[in-house]
Amino acid sequence: MHVGAVSYLNARPLTFALDRDVKHWFVRYDTPSACAALLHRGDIELGLIPSIDFLQSSDYCLVPGVAVASYGPVVSVALYTSKPVNDLASVAVDISSKTSVALLKVLCAKHFHVDPVFMPHKPDLSAMIKDNDAALVIGDPALEAKHDILGLEKIDLGLEWTNLTKLPFVYAAWTGKRGVISKEDVELLQLAKIQGIAEIDAIAAEYAAGNSTMEDRAAAYLRENVRYELGSDEISGLQLFLDYASDVGYGFGRRALEFY
Repeated sequence: MHVGAVSYLNARPLTFALDRDVKHWFVRYDTPSACAALLHRGDIELGLIPSIDFLQSSDYCLVPGVAVASYGPVVSVALYTSKPVNDLASVAVDISSKTSVALLKVLCAKHFHVDPVFMPHKPDLSAMIKDNDAALVIGDPALEAKHDILGLEKIDLGLEWTNLTKLPFVYAAWTGKRGVISKEDVELLQLAKIQGIAEIDAIAAEYAAGNSTMEDRAAAYLRENVRYELGSDEISGLQLFLDYASDVGYGFGRRALEFY
């Protein structure tokens, strides 16, 4: 089966075991937005895509029990700002993932009560902040950003979502059209999650490539900041986010979650 996945560290526990089962899976790695585009075009059968993209097709279903989520600080989805958040006029946004942009727009409307202009940009913090009041950066670039050198405040969007809703936030989930995967496939993806979580130390070492400080930080991030369940609280948080996102113009209207 051809599947697409994001190449960020936070998703690696969900794909680590798939790479070792080449008889069943062929995994293509891309940015979140590219992965979603491949799924929309039918170039892959299943994608670990940004959660906002569930709204792009009435045929999409989610693999139950598996997600990239957080409850509280996520560290790797952040707004870096030179001004108080309520005074923002323009924000450069990382074009890699629509979910994080949608989350920021929802938070601006319902939590920060501000209506800035959003400027798409490649994930380069110093360049993003040059002509804008703030910058949204996600994934590994956010983990590695040296915002303090630039005199910026870091606002963790995972934390802000939980402060607003008291719920987890779901960034990505295995998604595909109805009928494309079997019950066995679902069980294998759920098992791969369990196996990947058990290999967090190996995943952190792979990511750090010999840098012990980075390895310790990566392992702590995967254990303390990222969650991989898609339980009742995550489902409630995801449904609320999609409803809010629909209210601010994403997708084709509100839609209830569906699962394989």
